[in-house]
Amino acid sequence: MDRLHQPADIIAHVDAVLEQELGTFAHELAGLSPVASELTDPIRAFCVGGKRIRALATWWGYQLAGGTHPGIAHMAASVELLHAAALIHDDIIDNSDMRRGNPSTHAFFSQMHGSAGFEGDARSFGINAAIIAGDVCLGLSEQLFNASGLNVTDPNVRATHDAFRRDVMMGQYLDIRIQAAPVPDSQIVDRAMEVLTYKSAKYSVEQPFELGARLAGAKPQFVHDLSAFTLPLGQAFQLRDDELGVFGDPQATGKPAGDDLVEGKKTVLVGLALARMNDEDARWFRERLGTDTDTDRMIALLDECGAKREHEELIETKLQDAFVALDTLGQHGVSSNDLELLRAYANRLTRRDT
Repeated sequence: MDRLHQPADIIAHVDAVLEQELGTFAHELAGLSPVASELTDPIRAFCVGGKRIRALATWWGYQLAGGTHPGIAHMAASVELLHAAALIHDDIIDNSDMRRGNPSTHAFFSQMHGSAGFEGDARSFGINAAIIAGDVCLGLSEQLFNASGLNVTDPNVRATHDAFRRDVMMGQYLDIRIQAAPVPDSQIVDRAMEVLTYKSAKYSVEQPFELGARLAGAKPQFVHDLSAFTLPLGQAFQLRDDELGVFGDPQATGKPAGDDLVEGKKTVLVGLALARMNDEDARWFRERLGTDTDTDRMIALLDECGAKREHEELIETKLQDAFVALDTLGQHGVSSNDLELLRAYANRLTRRDT
């Protein structure tokens, strides 16, 4: 029997919950201060749109394990608010002033500071306000988690939820550390894979699926087999994201081409490139990584040295690993139609241009 709802239906439900809950929160804060909308309006705007990857994963994990309670909509919205918090803080860490083609949250608050004629430093105000906005999203995420009506007191659910938040925070720290601490070229690929696994692969795909499955009371073997599909898929998803951070079309990604190079990110792509370059090219590349100098030439060099091709092959390998594991889910009663829906979802995550 088919169990999985279509992505568009899930997204519509999650969007409705987010709009309702954020509206309620805005009304509550308006009772505290007449300037509350300065905080709540940007949060509501930020939470509009997005791919809802984590919401879909949570919802489908729940349905795959037989869950039917309508409270999954609130749980999926909770996961999206956790993601919003992580993105708002990530943009601060990365000094990124754009998100989805619009000013990032701290950039928005900086602009508001200037247009309102506030005193003091606009950028500092923007960063401080955005930190608070991210904290608000984190707190609201916890509220929706507890108010979902699902079995959130189950020890397995709590453990997964705790690991979900813990791992993305550790991943964030590993990400800033790899940019700051000297890393031999020969170790960049392994270290970067560690970063993307905890910062994105587990938190974006594996753990939302697991959380949903745990909420439905899934058996350990099902959770194990589900993770064998979702972890390599999550890794392939982030590898694609890193590639788009260099080669992506700014019109599609909402960020400048080569943005990750300007930010100095030591990604798997960069590690593969440095391992392939001759000493002279590698030295030239290292000197410019983290600057806005010769970005176009750096992008071209990543292609010319074969790193982009090798990176594409790695994405495909991870995707095929996920597909092999996906087939085993049929042994748990997952229908052929639902398997095809998951296969299409995996292709969308890894073969995209945004």
